Amino acid sequence: MHNLLIFNLGVTAFIVAVSLVEAIVLARKARQQGKTYPWHEVGLSLADLAGRKLMAFLPLSLATPIFSLAWQHRIFTLQIHSALAVLLLFVGQEFCYYWYHRASHRIRFFWATHAVHHSPNELTLGTAYRLGWTGKITGSAVFFAPLVWLGVRPEVVLATLSLNLLYQFWLHTTWIPKLGWLEYVFNTPSAHRVHHASNIDYLDANFGGVLIVFDRLFGTYVEERKEEPCRYGLVKPTTTHNPIVNQFEHWVSLGKDMANAGSLLNAIGYVVMPPGWTPDGSGETTESLRRQAEAGQAAVVSAR
Repeated sequence: MHNLLIFNLGVTAFIVAVSLVEAIVLARKARQQGKTYPWHEVGLSLADLAGRKLMAFLPLSLATPIFSLAWQHRIFTLQIHSALAVLLLFVGQEFCYYWYHRASHRIRFFWATHAVHHSPNELTLGTAYRLGWTGKITGSAVFFAPLVWLGVRPEVVLATLSLNLLYQFWLHTTWIPKLGWLEYVFNTPSAHRVHHASNIDYLDANFGGVLIVFDRLFGTYVEERKEEPCRYGLVKPTTTHNPIVNQFEHWVSLGKDMANAGSLLNAIGYVVMPPGWTPDGSGETTESLRRQAEAGQAAVVSAR
């Protein structure tokens, strides 16, 4: 346990140090161009990291009871002692991560936490560790519980997920180009730039962790295009410099919508439907934004 703690602290120190070096380089380039670098974005990410480290000491996680229940009713007890077992665990975890990540964009309850990760208005390495304080209490562990139910020990599942997230650190960059054939198999900076973009054509795409194959399989892969530069941040950009607002503004918005829903069914709809959903269909979901864009394009073409 002591060695694991030292390892985690070392990894955290490393990713923070590297992200700060990148920030210094980007700030210098911005200054040369007569621009001001948004250091508050770095501060928000560091506040997020610090808050999550502090919350780790609180018994608030739903992962423990969810994994405990799945382990008690497991159908096998699997030993990860071979290359094949490691490979199967890796692919299984990637499959679960894909659906967890997709749900985090398509179910507003999970989006209220995940939106924090997408709140930076530019993509930097510091974005990688802005993950939201409320992730532990939303029950997202349910997406990985099938692995425990199949017989993989909970601590192994969590360790595998940690490695998945560690891999994704380097994906949060704008300065690494496309990587050739690797784009067909792995999640790369190019693919992840699309995932973080708020362009209508790029919304709700590229949910993979290490692999991009499940996006290709389930139709959510979108390639980065030179003619469509990525615009980072949320569809309605976050401009706050306050870490408390940054962490909870989407929960407050959800609460207000539920309070004004008019019926229990509508209130539940706000929780389980995609971000932007409204009972009367006038909201700005990804689908409605695309329909509006297509209608606008059609109007332009017909006017020519």
